[in-house]
Amino acid sequence: MSAAERRARSQLAQLLSQRAVIRGTLLVRKRKCGKPNCRCARGEGHENLFLVISENGRARQFFVPKDWESRVRLWVEDYHRARELLEEISRIYWDKVRNRQD
Repeated sequence: MSAAERRARSQLAQLLSQRAVIRGTLLVRKRKCGKPNCRCARGEGHENLFLVISENGRARQFFVPKDWESRVRLWVEDYHRARELLEEISRIYWDKVRNRQD
């Protein structure tokens, strides 16, 4: 096993064993709450965070409460980092196949 592969596998194992991961994209949307005297009634919407995922070919959105925002952001970032590490390991094996190397 090469040093690059060992490093990527180690980082991936550490990431998956110590933190949570969640597939999705974060989307900030502005919405109106419906209260007539609220600032959103004048056009300034309330910013809300949504986690967007695709399931069975359909997009689904989940509201992320304010007190969950930081952890959900971290989970999504960790998922993307895990995917990058898997791609890095996969490229190593693509090169092995291409070069007929053990």
